[in-house]
Amino acid sequence: MLSRMLGLLINNLHLVEKLAESRPIRRAAQITAYAITKAQIVGQDTSKRVLQSETLRQVRQEAGKVPSDLGEINNRLRRVRNTFVEEVKEGWKEGSGRIKK
Repeated sequence: MLSRMLGLLINNLHLVEKLAESRPIRRAAQITAYAITKAQIVGQDTSKRVLQSETLRQVRQEAGKVPSDLGEINNRLRRVRNTFVEEVKEGWKEGSGRIKK
């Protein structure tokens, strides 16, 4: 019963136009558009940062080499881990700097 009534209200063109012109609905649409735009910008910035990442470059470089023994694998993984940790620390500092502004 409730779904039928809701369906009738949604299909009422005059009611939908009246709601679309109301301030709360317009404001909700503005907030939604802002959130989507902000998320896209953050996603683009993050993808650029990942592509420029030293860790990614290092992983690609290390993946192309064939290790001769287990010690060499361990050394490579340690270098990649250290680079990753440094980039996370740098990103954390940069992010906290943005928040303070």
